Amino acid sequence: MLTFLTQSLVIGIAGTAAMDLWAVILNRLAGQGLPNWGLVGRWFAFVPKGRIFHGDITRTPPVQNETLIGWAAHYAVGIVYGAALVLWAGPEWTANPTFLPAFIVGMVTIAAGWFLLAPGMGAGWAAAKTPNPTKSRLLNIAAHTAFALGMWAGALVIA
Repeated sequence: MLTFLTQSLVIGIAGTAAMDLWAVILNRLAGQGLPNWGLVGRWFAFVPKGRIFHGDITRTPPVQNETLIGWAAHYAVGIVYGAALVLWAGPEWTANPTFLPAFIVGMVTIAAGWFLLAPGMGAGWAAAKTPNPTKSRLLNIAAHTAFALGMWAGALVIA
């Protein structure tokens, strides 16, 4: 039986990779811009300095290696969410994974983006300050659905 850490790593990385694949597909087929992990890295770099909310993250001074920080944070958060799924769903689920628990966790994780990351970067609560908040929200839901599918697929592979 795989350890909790191994399960969390595989499930979280698979979910995050699925989200990234979805972003690439949207970019190639619909011209949707790719996520800017550098700006996310900038935001993460300022959190330990006590600055969580920015009026506009693009006006905050860049930090060294912000793109690397952003990508690392993106995958680290995915792994934490994978761990949350493993803990919440339990050993019965990891032995016989079903989609619903992964989908629930995927939908719950939208809250962090809408109520912490988006306002923290200056996009407002639930992306309210973006040019098209409804589109942003629907894209978030789609991305987190891809994340859920990836977590489920990762769990199926290791079950």
